[in-house]
Amino acid sequence: MAEPIDPETGKSHIRLFVQSPLAQGQGVPLSRDQTHYLKNVMRQAVGDQIRLFNGQDGEWLCRISRLERNACHLEPQSQTRPQMALPDVWLLFAPLKKARIDYLAQKATELGAVRLQPVITRRTQVARVNVERLQANAVEAAEQCGCLSVPEVANPLPLPQLISAWDEPRRILYCDEGPGAPSALAALKQAPPGPWAVLLGPEGGFDSDERALLRGCSFVVPVSLGPRIMRADTAAVAALTLWQAALGDWR
Repeated sequence: MAEPIDPETGKSHIRLFVQSPLAQGQGVPLSRDQTHYLKNVMRQAVGDQIRLFNGQDGEWLCRISRLERNACHLEPQSQTRPQMALPDVWLLFAPLKKARIDYLAQKATELGAVRLQPVITRRTQVARVNVERLQANAVEAAEQCGCLSVPEVANPLPLPQLISAWDEPRRILYCDEGPGAPSALAALKQAPPGPWAVLLGPEGGFDSDERALLRGCSFVVPVSLGPRIMRADTAAVAALTLWQAALGDWR
């Protein structure tokens, strides 16, 4: 829940993500938490307007038609932005510690990832992943930054299970810490468009068996992110940025 700045007017407005369909004349109920936010935090009242999006129907300007203690209903008035499809890129990552994984979910959302997939590797140091928290961070980032979609957050999978069940038309940009990998930008400039995923390892990187597994897959493209050592959350931002610039909607 957030109060971002409208780039056209320079004024703040409230945007919320909802699961309900958005269409003129079709009422939209809010959750209890969203109702509390509007009523008690933002001091909204019946007749005030906010913007809603659901990842499917674009963004809508909506009027608060009913506001009670634990319930709020809105009426969509007009569509302010049509839904736009995002380039199809996933982020696959070894789980990180709390603050850093929150940051990763937020930045991946802002950079247009459509799916966040935690991957358990042999050197993964975080045993438990709070999927609900990750999803909440993704929603908040989308609300704050004017995104029209929120990435899906998947349940963690061990790396061998992920690879064995992989849909091969989707290529994996494997950020390899070892020697011999070409630069990511050079590899992406020669790569075909289509669905992709970016794969990042844990602190300490993948072990030798995992690297051999990945390099043995025809759909995996090993690349280097340069000579400097980056933390995993920084590497995620760098890799997604390069992918968007080469194959995404930054071209």
